[in-house]
Amino acid sequence: MKLFECLGCGQPVYFENTACESCGRRLGYLPHDGVLTALEPADILPPAADPPADLNAVNPAATNGVWRALAAPEGRWRFCINAQHDACNWLVEAEPPGHQPNPDAYCAACAHNRTVPDLSVPANLTNWRRIESAKHRLFHGIQRLDLPHETRDEDPDEGLAFDFLPDPPDPKAPRIITGHDNGLITINLVEADDAKREKIRVAMHEPYRTLLGHFRHEVGHYYWERLVRRAGDNSEAMSGFRALFGDEREDYGEALKRHYAASGDGSPGASWQEGFVSAYAAVHPWEDFAETWAHYMHIVDTLETAGAFGLRVKPRISRGEEIGARVDFDSYRADSIDQLVEAFLPITFAVNSLNRSMGQPDLYPFVLSPRAIEKLGFIHLLCRHAREGLPQLSPQQGMPPAAMPLQTSQPQAAAVPVAETAPPPLPDRPAEEPVTPQTAALIAVAAQLALDPVD
Repeated sequence: MKLFECLGCGQPVYFENTACESCGRRLGYLPHDGVLTALEPADILPPAADPPADLNAVNPAATNGVWRALAAPEGRWRFCINAQHDACNWLVEAEPPGHQPNPDAYCAACAHNRTVPDLSVPANLTNWRRIESAKHRLFHGIQRLDLPHETRDEDPDEGLAFDFLPDPPDPKAPRIITGHDNGLITINLVEADDAKREKIRVAMHEPYRTLLGHFRHEVGHYYWERLVRRAGDNSEAMSGFRALFGDEREDYGEALKRHYAASGDGSPGASWQEGFVSAYAAVHPWEDFAETWAHYMHIVDTLETAGAFGLRVKPRISRGEEIGARVDFDSYRADSIDQLVEAFLPITFAVNSLNRSMGQPDLYPFVLSPRAIEKLGFIHLLCRHAREGLPQLSPQQGMPPAAMPLQTSQPQAAAVPVAETAPPPLPDRPAEEPVTPQTAALIAVAAQLALDPVD
């Protein structure tokens, strides 16, 4: 995630902020530009006028809900409809003067919501806001990677959509299962309750469980469908996937039974660490891909944040140069997985150590093996191939005809032009040496510094 600043006064501000505490301006996120911008009321102030001392005190009715963005002053903007619930700070293009506002003007992230909980229930509203915060960070990453993400209006059969549902009040009724099905991601509202989520984490013997982690994992299933399955059984993407992750045609239900039967209580065994990013990744090739996808998104977004803060790691020990790093590149446009991992691991060494100094769990409680890094490299290449020219799907495959207009209620994310060399082809077999010597040395340090390795 980037570090933002108020364009009105220079105050550092964060992705979820809705107002600048220094100058009082309203803040809104422009997804097309990836900018959190300061705002001024569009219809009561000419562009050159000085704003009131406290723009939060401006009567919203007097502005007609239309704002001028300092980052895009030529346009007129409204907040997403979900801003009324304090669940979104993203902007959509406003209607031309004299036209009625669009009552369904959802932003590029909220347009993917299919079902939200009953917001008249206070606990539902609180938990839904937390879910939206994590989901908007997910979409920041999707847009930075320039990945396709059609809505259900654009792809009725397999477009990306979300159901956010609470468990039914009847304790005997079936519980809501968090998961993915043909583009539809369901999140149980209980995952937004920190105490309940932690109880589940302990019961499941997991080192890590967060809302953002859930979103990145489940969207990994979506992108397996979108970028691998749809490419076809004889495609480079499918052959590379099966070479590294295994054959997804293996019975999923039986694989799940074997996973939990192996330990009896669901706790992970030790064998997974040789080839997987997590114990759950060892269940089935689908879960391996989704877990690896989630870790890839963790890595690139964490590095973007580290770079935004100018972090540099140079340990003051005799081998400090070997395990140092600086993030002086765009992690979302990295040349290779080695560039990402060789910067990410030293950052995690430092931040894990800081967390321990505060008595907190490790930020990244995982040790990446060479084979797991090779799988991360496959995800990296898959994203690059998608960014540089995903084939258009035909209407027979569930996509709308080319003449069908996209929704006009929210701005569409545009690709960021970047000069990149052509990516290498996707691998069709595991590499003899999956990591560089530098990465291998960092893996050894990571294993040494793991306070409580999962076994």
